[in-house]
Amino acid sequence: MKKIIRLLIGEPKKLFTPFNLISGLIVLVGLVLIGIRLAKGLGAVTNLSQTTPWGLWIGFDVMSGVALAAGGYTLATTVHIFGLKKYEPLVRPAILTGFLGYVFVVLGLILDLGRPWRMPFIMIFPRGVTSVLFEVGMCVAAYLTVQLLEFVPAFWEWLQWDGLRKFWGKLVIWLSILAVVLSTLHQSSLGSLFLLAPTKLFPLWYSPYLPLFFFVSSIAAGLSMVIVESSISHRLFSYRLSPSSHFDLDDLTLGLAKGAAVVLYVYFFLKLIGVAEQGSWKLLLTPYGYLFLAEVLGFVALPCVLYTIGVRSRNVKLVRFTGAWTVIGIIFNRLNISIIAFNWQLHPHYYPSWMEITVSVTLVTMGIWLFRWLVNRLPVLSQEKPQVGTNTFKEFMAESV
Repeated sequence: MKKIIRLLIGEPKKLFTPFNLISGLIVLVGLVLIGIRLAKGLGAVTNLSQTTPWGLWIGFDVMSGVALAAGGYTLATTVHIFGLKKYEPLVRPAILTGFLGYVFVVLGLILDLGRPWRMPFIMIFPRGVTSVLFEVGMCVAAYLTVQLLEFVPAFWEWLQWDGLRKFWGKLVIWLSILAVVLSTLHQSSLGSLFLLAPTKLFPLWYSPYLPLFFFVSSIAAGLSMVIVESSISHRLFSYRLSPSSHFDLDDLTLGLAKGAAVVLYVYFFLKLIGVAEQGSWKLLLTPYGYLFLAEVLGFVALPCVLYTIGVRSRNVKLVRFTGAWTVIGIIFNRLNISIIAFNWQLHPHYYPSWMEITVSVTLVTMGIWLFRWLVNRLPVLSQEKPQVGTNTFKEFMAESV
């Protein structure tokens, strides 16, 4: 009980730091705007309309947030299914980042819904079970639960409940398989949503392969996000690493960069196939075409080259810069599809209000706060004890046979 109280209250530390003061002001203003939105509706704080019902909260908080939270399932798959155990020190922080990402994706979605109190109805009274939105909603809810279950062993270690921890170790492979299945479904289904609006999305971004684009790019986003997150967290929270931790973060970063480079090369050629399939080459010389080229060449092709150079020269700084650049590129892609190139014929075009932007920044800031709070109290960056139970798909199959 004392540990639980200490977890909730925390240790007394220096509160009035520049980061705390600035982020606290952002959160304070954001919470006031959230209160206004809940009290007076979407029109009070957003520039949404009947013709543009989806805006920044969907394009950034949901579309981008889900993609960037993919580090959890990509690392869990790498370690527990493919058996690359050397990456295990990065799994738990990746799962925590993914879990918090999905938590704030759901919060952003609640704010965007016209009547958020009806959100649970999709599970209690399912009507359109063939709807893409139904599949996305159910998969996100299920995957959020799976990520929570994947992170729970950190609590058991902290509480020193070894029996429960050992039992949970036997569930690792099942949770990893569920995570892959659910992530594959809802990552691709977010792309399927835009298949329903072929006349509203500019042809260069519209493609029958949109579900595949969203899924493949989410893998690149997840790997790149882990590169960025591990670099920052291991620098800022180095004091939380246990003395028994022995791993080369630079070597793990270069390994992740190899995987991200391969995925980005695949994604780049898939994008070219999409343009060829639609016969949209001539549109590349239009204003939207220049924007598309900036996205594909600047944020897909360029990171491919930079990752390759970084891995071959073992330039970890270049790899980490490329990871951050790729993350920005994924956000750019999602905003292009959901906002900039969507409803492109409408005049005037939708632009988010300062209040929408502030609320989105508030959710990101709250996510950073919660990540820092948990890392400072739980064994996140390094496990105090080695993993137990069946850890890889290969071992699981061997035991089953």
